[in-house]
Amino acid sequence: MNTPEMIEMLERDRALAVVSARSIDDAAQLCAALAGGGITAVELTFTTPDLLAHVSRAVETAAEHGATIGVGTVLHADQARAAIDAGAQFLVTPGIRPEVAKVAAAAGVPFCLGAMSPTEVAMALDLGSTVVKIFPAGTLGPNYLRELLEPYPGARLLPSGGIDLANAGEFLAAGALAVCCGDSVVPPGLAASGDYARIRELAAGFTAALR
Repeated sequence: MNTPEMIEMLERDRALAVVSARSIDDAAQLCAALAGGGITAVELTFTTPDLLAHVSRAVETAAEHGATIGVGTVLHADQARAAIDAGAQFLVTPGIRPEVAKVAAAAGVPFCLGAMSPTEVAMALDLGSTVVKIFPAGTLGPNYLRELLEPYPGARLLPSGGIDLANAGEFLAAGALAVCCGDSVVPPGLAASGDYARIRELAAGFTAALR
């Protein structure tokens, strides 16, 4: 996946599913459930044990489920390299991580650096961040996103943290390229137990609310 393709995907789906769970029953079926519900961008995070095995499983079965697999909570260069080697198609960080940006750029993999302040947004853009993840968005609110876009018109912002059915539309109306959905679509317990029918239902409900 290249940068234009990632932007096009986020513009189309308007959502990125962030899976942060202590265990995942089957990454392939999880991705199939999310894609079936209309969310094809899936971020598996380094906070999940055995992450790289889950990434490999999801990537190897991509032709079956149609999801695009990224890795989040990438904190340093070694993690970035390991994620890319496992097949990650994009990387996401919780904050400004220049070493991650360097590894991703060298590999030609799109990356999204996390930021909160105007200074951090500028740093992320300068480092070549495909999309800038605004975190914690739920605490900052949609108006904060709208104000950030005043000095950075045209910046592609991706709010993350605390996004649910009640506020997702407000963030999009404030100018977000797309929104991250976490526990509201993939509750950790459902990822662990393998209740894929329910995950698909939650994903479909979330994407329907964005139209």
